[in-house]
Amino acid sequence: MSEDNKSQDQSTQSDEFEALYAQSATGMAYENGQLTLNGIAPTTLYFSDRPQRITGHVPTEEFFDSWGEGDDSFASDPPNAVLSIFTEDEIHDVVVVLSDPALDGDQMSYSVEVLDGEIPASGGASSLFIDMIGRPLTPVSVAGVRRRGRRRGRRRARRR
Repeated sequence: MSEDNKSQDQSTQSDEFEALYAQSATGMAYENGQLTLNGIAPTTLYFSDRPQRITGHVPTEEFFDSWGEGDDSFASDPPNAVLSIFTEDEIHDVVVVLSDPALDGDQMSYSVEVLDGEIPASGGASSLFIDMIGRPLTPVSVAGVRRRGRRRGRRRARRR
């Protein structure tokens, strides 16, 4: 392995990126604070913004299994998300906080706290965009929002 490849390999292992996660489903239902995505895709898409522009998929089951992993997991610091729902008459965009996921076959459920908007009782094709968090360069381990804040603070300090 050349020196350039070795340093790139070490850099990749220790770098983090901020990822947005997207889950898509053929339909949804909502009742008493419980959101169910029906016909959820078997993979959850993730992507990052500049400068890395990293994209990939993680099996939805692995995304679910990693929910509580790590000190700064989604379980300890629930993420915000935007739920985009297509109904016969309109598109609903609702800002929520996600917690307590459950996966049963092709149905993924979350307890949700609505921050902005109204969730209809049912809807058609839906996409759930889960807020960015700092993550190691692996699609299945969850790091936390606090880590992102610390990293931004270090970057700002270096610029001064």
